[in-house]
This record gives sequence, C-alpha cells and structure tokens, in this order.
Amino acid sequence: MKKAVFCIAKNIEQAEHIVSHLKTVGFSNNDISVLFPDKSSTKDFAHEKHTKAPEGAAIGGATGIGVGVVLGWLAGIGSLAIPGVGPFIAAGPIMGALSGAAVGAATGGITGALVGLGIPEYEAKRYEGKITGGSALISVHTDSSEERDRVKEIFKNAHAEDISSTGEASV
Repeated sequence: MKKAVFCIAKNIEQAEHIVSHLKTVGFSNNDISVLFPDKSSTKDFAHEKHTKAPEGAAIGGATGIGVGVVLGWLAGIGSLAIPGVGPFIAAGPIMGALSGAAVGAATGGITGALVGLGIPEYEAKRYEGKITGGSALISVHTDSSEERDRVKEIFKNAHAEDISSTGEASV
C-alpha cells in the first residue's frame, strides 16, 4: 500500500538538499511534494521577478541558483493562492490536493488538503502553522516499508523536523 512520509524543512536550502538526495536515491519527481510560502519579494526569489515567463512557469524555468534548480525538477510546480492563508509554491501530488475541492471547503486551506492526503488533523494543523511561518513541507509517496525507512533516514540526516508518515498506526 502506498503511504506518504512527511517532514518540515526549516528553509528552502534544506528543502532543496532533501529533494536532491531523494532524487539521487531514485525517487520519482511524481512521488515528491513540496509546499512552501511564496515569498516573491524576498531575496530567495529575486530571480523570479526578472523573468517574463507566465506565473507558475517562472520557478520551474528559472536557471541559476536558488529554488529553480532542484525544486524545478519536481512535477507540476506552480504558484497557488490559498484563501485566507496566502500565496504558496507547490509541486507534486500536493498541488492537486490543494487546488482541489479541499481548498474551497470552509475547513479547507492547508489543513484540509493535508487531511485529504491522509495526515491526522492535529498534525496537519501543526504543519500548517510551520508552513505559514516560512518552513517547507516535504512529502514522499512510498510503495514499501523499505522505501519509507529510506525516506525517514534521508529526512533525519538532513535534520528535518516533524517526520511522520500516513497510516503509521494502522496494521
């Protein structure tokens, strides 16, 4: 059964390091999700402002250092606005969950989408607080307990926070 492993990266550099390592050990760009605030006005995203690419393509198409290099490899990267929360950059399966019906619901936002991905509500609320505070959520879909262990090891080695997986308590 497919399960997802989640963690919080304290900043974009840490998120890029983790995604790069996941890519190196063979995880598909379709199995990795990343979600973080779109701080286009900060220096991290300064290069994005100077591109003529349409919104959403700006990051994936950016060259040079920063967010475009590693995270641009991920499937379906783009910007989205989450009502009541603000603009975010999302990539991978989480993009579909966030742009789907969960966001439109009254209980929507990030927590609703994360619950929809199988994260318990109390953890989803904690994740939402950290994401809106500037951290990045990384999620990896895995097919086996060996893959889950490998992902958790990568997260731990990168000093990620709040490492957990969906369906952990179930048999």
